[in-house]
Amino acid sequence: MVKVFIDGSQGTTGLRLRDRLQERDDIELLDIAEEKRKSVEARLEMVNQADVAFLCLPDAASRELIAAAKDSDTTILDTSTAFRCDDSFAYGFPELGPSFLENVRTNHRISVPGCHASGSIAVLMPLVKNGLIAPDEVYTITSLTGYSGGGKKMIAEYENPHDPEVDAPRIYAVGQKHKHLPEIKKYTGLTKLPVFLPIVAPYYSGMLVTVGFENKKGISLKELRELYRDTYSLTPFIRVSMDEEQPKMLGSNTLAGKDSMNIIVCGNEERITVSSQFDNLGKGASGAAIECFNFAIGVDPTTGLSL
Repeated sequence: MVKVFIDGSQGTTGLRLRDRLQERDDIELLDIAEEKRKSVEARLEMVNQADVAFLCLPDAASRELIAAAKDSDTTILDTSTAFRCDDSFAYGFPELGPSFLENVRTNHRISVPGCHASGSIAVLMPLVKNGLIAPDEVYTITSLTGYSGGGKKMIAEYENPHDPEVDAPRIYAVGQKHKHLPEIKKYTGLTKLPVFLPIVAPYYSGMLVTVGFENKKGISLKELRELYRDTYSLTPFIRVSMDEEQPKMLGSNTLAGKDSMNIIVCGNEERITVSSQFDNLGKGASGAAIECFNFAIGVDPTTGLSL
């Protein structure tokens, strides 16, 4: 039995992690007394008792506990933004290549990617790596998400009586300072931050991230689909649509409740869009965390997940 502690199990990601892990017979979940939930010393004691700990905390709280646990041998998976660009942490996107996978398997500190970042990196990394787009140009990323990505406060805003404006999609982070931008730049290979348009819409979960670019290299849609297929051929978590008939519409909640991701290539010989479809709470959060956890404890990475 693997002993697991979830610090911050009352939040959206933490609750979903708990729901999934408590269904498994290979895991013992450790609980902390309610009155000790804000005590760093008590939480550190729980971390040290566990084989694996998940931190589902704000950035400052994650930094505080990681500092306190500096001598702990417990494998810690952090779901905050705090360590995603820290090279001492494994970046929890094993699909990015063998070195990423090996780091997730062996590093005792793992940072789980952000939801918008996951979709953006999955789309952009192969384009930059294969020279299909220039890394020093500025691209626009449009990311449509369900309101669960905003946490308990935003969920309450949508599910309780609210202003009619909430019933339509809304762009946020308009000042171009979104917290996922640094990891998008770091792990795609871009040298300039993209223009980022995150949009929250009135549905619970699901995400659609789209990047468009000029087809300067003259690659065909078929060839580009094959490139993505080859890039992600070794993972069951990312599927590439090879259908030559382009969809009339792309849904943003198509994979709600799932832990996988779809890549869809559209456009023509002049302008191309590549989109990633997934669940912001699945491959964009708790699903990605459990995938990394499975790799870290040496079991089938799909264990306990829905693809």
